[in-house]
Amino acid sequence: MTGIATAPNTRGTAGNAVEVHGIVKHFGSTKALDGVDLTVREGTVLALLGPNGAGKTTLVRVLSTLIKPDAGSAFVGGYDVVRQPKQLRRTIGLTGQYASVDELLSGYENLYLIGRLLDLSSRDSKARAAELLERFSLTEAAKRTAKTYSGGMRRRLDLAASMMGRPRVLYLDEPTTGLDPRTRNEVWDEVQRMVSEGSTVLLTTQYMEEAEQLADELTVIDRGKVIANGGVAELKARVGGQILQVRPAHPAELPEMARCLHESGITSATVSPDDGLLAVPLAGEEQLTAVIGVLGGRGFAIAGIDTKVPSLDEVFLAITGKPTAGPATAPAAALVKEPVA
Repeated sequence: MTGIATAPNTRGTAGNAVEVHGIVKHFGSTKALDGVDLTVREGTVLALLGPNGAGKTTLVRVLSTLIKPDAGSAFVGGYDVVRQPKQLRRTIGLTGQYASVDELLSGYENLYLIGRLLDLSSRDSKARAAELLERFSLTEAAKRTAKTYSGGMRRRLDLAASMMGRPRVLYLDEPTTGLDPRTRNEVWDEVQRMVSEGSTVLLTTQYMEEAEQLADELTVIDRGKVIANGGVAELKARVGGQILQVRPAHPAELPEMARCLHESGITSATVSPDDGLLAVPLAGEEQLTAVIGVLGGRGFAIAGIDTKVPSLDEVFLAITGKPTAGPATAPAAALVKEPVA
């Protein structure tokens, strides 16, 4: 839920909406979070990426006071998640992985009820509910009970509910899973609108397009630990910047081309037989010249060459060693043999 909170205790660092320091959480013998550190600057979107079971949802549950950490500390909007849970809850909005609405109430009644619970006046609750129903294309279904809504409609209603109180910090836990492209774009537009109005968003997602579209910064988590963070361009640079793709005139020569490059010291060359390509991450222009020189010197006929910047899918695969929810390209699967530390 969201609402207007009293002034927080001055904790954390000015300019940061969320601060996480060494958070640990066990479930039995399983360590779901293993010393997580994380910072989200005010008025920005941080995308928390990671494979299934990485600990993303557990961290969101800790930061929304649904579960208590076993160790470490965290502050949201200046409030301590353990010592000041009531105050903190009134500064946040949360949309979980599954829609949580009252199916016996209409779409309008769901939103109006939440507005009143957040201490909005009757007039303001009505106005805000109507505004969000319009934004999420639910106006025509506003008077129907939520149990008659499709899955996508319930998801949109759930998202609208989390935004009723204009939260200072909004948690979106895989918010567009199962949504059609049009609805997904509507969600993206609304998130960007809220950020432009001063809200801060912590987004968990496995969709790289979503992260690239919305996020100012990325944090990658795996097995309960943060293994990488930075901007999109920064993480792409970690994978190796540009990738040289060589298409031989005779695809059967691909393995021999790779072997020759390995013998010359260019050990990062990999083969993508399905695409008929040789892929080489480039550390600089000199390496591009070296690759062409080696292949030309050995008499290989080249049908074409191209360079490309790694996609965020490829970055994710490189860092975690695991595919994303979307399909990874063939060169990406061949590109990385070991995860980046």
